Amino acid sequence: MAKNMNNLMRQAQQMQAKIGSLQKELETREMDISAGGGAVKIKINGKQEIIDLKLDPECVDPEDIDTLEDLVRTAVNQAVTQSQEMVNSAMSKVTGGANIPGLF
Repeated sequence: MAKNMNNLMRQAQQMQAKIGSLQKELETREMDISAGGGAVKIKINGKQEIIDLKLDPECVDPEDIDTLEDLVRTAVNQAVTQSQEMVNSAMSKVTGGANIPGLF
């Protein structure tokens, strides 16, 4: 029984090391997302941090701020969702699909 426990502990440590390495890699991965036909462009990383935000000057209408706000909100939500999906997909490869809370 002690041998099985040692094997289990070793496997857990190996998985923890792989997860730590993957987390560092994911922090450097970047994704480009756009909304409104490219009117709003966002670059986001695997930590769900927005690195860059570009607005097409054509979409900036002082008389229609609501549309611009909607475009930015849509782009940010898309960027966060896609970044989370990328992280979850990469993590599930390491964890074998097990959902381990607090990994990212």
